[in-house]
Amino acid sequence: MPPNAVNSPANGLTGNSEVGPVLINSKAGASKQTGVLFEDDAETNDGALDVNVIELKKAEKRRLKWVWRNIILFAYLHMAALYGGYLLLTQAKWQTILFSIFLYVAGMLGITGGAHRLWAHRSYKAKWPLRLILITFNTIAFQDAAFHWARDHRVHHKFSETDADPHNATRGFFFSHVGWLLCKKHPDVVAKGKSLDLTDLRADRILMFQLKHYFVLMPLACFILPTVIPMMCWNESLLCSWFVSTMFRWCFQLNMTWLVNSAAHKFGGRPYDKNINPSQSPYVSAFTFGEGWHNYHHVFPWDYKTAEWGNYSLNMTTAFIDLFAKIGWAYDLKSVAPETVERRVRRTGDGSHELWGWGDKDMTAEDEQRVLFVGTKTH
Repeated sequence: MPPNAVNSPANGLTGNSEVGPVLINSKAGASKQTGVLFEDDAETNDGALDVNVIELKKAEKRRLKWVWRNIILFAYLHMAALYGGYLLLTQAKWQTILFSIFLYVAGMLGITGGAHRLWAHRSYKAKWPLRLILITFNTIAFQDAAFHWARDHRVHHKFSETDADPHNATRGFFFSHVGWLLCKKHPDVVAKGKSLDLTDLRADRILMFQLKHYFVLMPLACFILPTVIPMMCWNESLLCSWFVSTMFRWCFQLNMTWLVNSAAHKFGGRPYDKNINPSQSPYVSAFTFGEGWHNYHHVFPWDYKTAEWGNYSLNMTTAFIDLFAKIGWAYDLKSVAPETVERRVRRTGDGSHELWGWGDKDMTAEDEQRVLFVGTKTH
């Protein structure tokens, strides 16, 4: 598959290489910073920028330049995945199903624990054996080289929901889910990406090795081995090997990670900041191993848990990092002081926070109707 054949398809959480939207009548690089990326970006004592970001978040009218190669490839992928889902239910051997689950888990951890929390946000540090595991898992996922993924995700946070945001959610659900991969990039995405300091990423030899050899490693890890192993090890058919453990698994993983950009920017409560679109989505978290607590994550992106609480039930990535922290392979795990979280919740939250929101004197009847209770209600 040639470079950028699917415009960095999965950068689910975000990220792609060269292809992506063209703006008409706009000055490239005009987007202003609307979010924090690292703790040093915060300008207030509760982790925010000292500006009115609501006025800066917008999408200018533009004519999209479609990338038909990507459209055709994604159309094939989704049709193949539908057929793969049918084979999974009717013909695939149980070993193939378990193998597909393993690949899904590995790929997701390579994105969430590697490209996202480690390399994009520097929310913890990892010794080389863990970085090697994560880069291997990341290659299985095929969401572009982790270097490009991390770069574009940093742009997404610093210029969230502006024209520099690769999958600007103000353009609608479809665009933020997959549409951004079907058209050329906005010039602001490229301009802001070039303005970032990426010296920390370039200094990681494992990360740069993957980048250099990506179009040899990725086809092997994502397509060839997932197809060959079932055939060689338990005599699975070529049909089930290709359409189940490769096409269905990859397509399902892409769509689950894309939901972080789309559903988790639209549906759910905003207990930490009601002025931004990212929201709390337990359903997205369940399939992305903890990436759906998105309102918290955009408010405090340097927290390695991407969530306020350390609950593992909907945050497998945090459990994964904590496990390797116990043996010393993960270290310098960053989090946020409870008093900082409380200050932010009380100042900008929508009143739905389970400790500092419910019963707030400023909470309206409409807010009360929107509160989602998770777990067992006690009497």
